Amino acid sequence: MFVRLPTSVSEAQECLAEGAVPVGGATLVWASWQRDGFPEQAVSLREVPEARAIGGGTLGAAVLLHEIDARVPEVLRRAAGGVGTGAVRRTATVGGNIVGSTLRCLLPAALVLDARAVVLEPEGPVETDLTELLAKRPLLLGLRWREPVASGYRKLTGELRGEVPFVVAVAVGAGASVVRVAVRDGYDVVSETVPYDADAGRVLGALALTPLGTLPEAVFEAVREEVVGVVERAAA
Repeated sequence: MFVRLPTSVSEAQECLAEGAVPVGGATLVWASWQRDGFPEQAVSLREVPEARAIGGGTLGAAVLLHEIDARVPEVLRRAAGGVGTGAVRRTATVGGNIVGSTLRCLLPAALVLDARAVVLEPEGPVETDLTELLAKRPLLLGLRWREPVASGYRKLTGELRGEVPFVVAVAVGAGASVVRVAVRDGYDVVSETVPYDADAGRVLGALALTPLGTLPEAVFEAVREEVVGVVERAAA
């Protein structure tokens, strides 16, 4: 397998047009390549500046998870820090996790940030929503969002629901107008948006009327604690 390393978006487009297969998610699909055969040529975005950007409301798809730091919101930083082991985080990328993984550990964090995906289409980079990204699986260049007022993330490592740890992500959106909550329950990710209120009790009351209110009490307690903490920080 010949791996191509374009240094610009236009070069990456040329690689795709010539049949190169994106290697984002390679840590997960390596086994299938070994079983089904490796592609003749692959393309990595690790030398493309737009795919390596971090900070200022952007996160490139080729950024390694261990590189995600205080330049991004807390919810995204903590989500990345909870993925696998240190060895995994030193090889796994943002794009591979969101598009190539079945767990999609960064997806709840991206949802509560109301992030938009920048993808590479034949005509060039275009912006789309996360639902379309996951449905069509184009080549992801990166994520963009407006900075939240406050955010938080929790992974219930001590309580497994099936094989997958339950996670909850929370953010008070820019302008403190809404509270977004996303949970990963099993392999499914559900997100809800309710009006912001400095009284966390009223926010929780609104969330209880959404599908999140049907979660088992022990699990909803994690949602409750994270929402209270984020709302209090936003109101401070």
